[in-house]
Amino acid sequence: MLKNMNAEKSIMMLLCITLLIFPLIGSAYDVLNMSYFLSTVFLSISLWLIWGLTGIFSFGQTAFFGVGGYAYAMISMNFDNPNMTILALILAMVIAWGLAFLLGYFMFYGGVNDVFVGLITLCVTLVMATFLAQSAGSQWKIGDVLLGGDNGINNIPPIAFKLGSIELSLYGNSLYYFIIITMIIIYLLFKKMQIGKLGYSFIAVRENRERSQLLGYNIPFLQTLAFSFGGMLAAFSGVLYVTWGGYIAPSAMDISAAALPVVLVAAAGRKNISAVMIFTVLYYFLSQKLSVSGSEYALVILGVILILVILVVPQGIVVTLFNFFDRIFFKKRRRNVNGTTTDSKQAGNF
Repeated sequence: MLKNMNAEKSIMMLLCITLLIFPLIGSAYDVLNMSYFLSTVFLSISLWLIWGLTGIFSFGQTAFFGVGGYAYAMISMNFDNPNMTILALILAMVIAWGLAFLLGYFMFYGGVNDVFVGLITLCVTLVMATFLAQSAGSQWKIGDVLLGGDNGINNIPPIAFKLGSIELSLYGNSLYYFIIITMIIIYLLFKKMQIGKLGYSFIAVRENRERSQLLGYNIPFLQTLAFSFGGMLAAFSGVLYVTWGGYIAPSAMDISAAALPVVLVAAAGRKNISAVMIFTVLYYFLSQKLSVSGSEYALVILGVILILVILVVPQGIVVTLFNFFDRIFFKKRRRNVNGTTTDSKQAGNF
């Protein structure tokens, strides 16, 4: 079994075990914070699917994040029924998937690619954020729920189940385990997909669109497929965010919010889902620690760190660490087990 291990697998196994037992060793406050950190991982995974795996540079993930959050808020608050929150979660993801599919269809079947996709998705994100910021009047409402303008929407209910007199709301430890179990399932599904036909099709699109098209790949379909499911994952992250904090505002989609997932995925190593997940959690953890310390230079420090990482290790800091541990630790382990000096060939860059 050891000969099939590498740094990425070992670190992810250790991380999953640690996260699963974290509520047993951490305080309620720590679990609440970790729930927020983990909810943002789905946003980064959505960009990994679109950009890292399929090669589509997008600034639009926070737009779908916001669509998911606002849609869930509108549906759940209008019906005011705990059992409707599950339906609200599903509908929010479906709405975001539909919008992403339409945008992707017109872009990719229209021949739009490369930097122009980034510009279009950025414009869509900023238009949505600007519109919602200007919807402060009483006339701006859906059903009985006001959009709230810059103030956003408050008192958004958590995901809940109700059977007779028994009601379970996903909050605290229950929300934490819902997020971590869902994250592990999605991670395993994507890892399996990467070594299948669909995964290799996405990689072919990323590496060389023209050659892949000559080989018979339907490039616009594959791009639209990845883009739409990436939008749905971002919406799921948005739903988790609003159920965690009970609040959402247009600032969740502004220019700084839109740029952050791009920077995190690039700094982690955009082709590696494990690296993206690990670095996202580390970034939000470090960001909170700096904010709590009261340092007025918190954002400057984080910005400098991210810029240096991208300049010094362009393939990503976490991927670089994976490769370093493979060369140092797992090369030695393989020599001890197999009696050879064969190094691990797996760089983890799928």
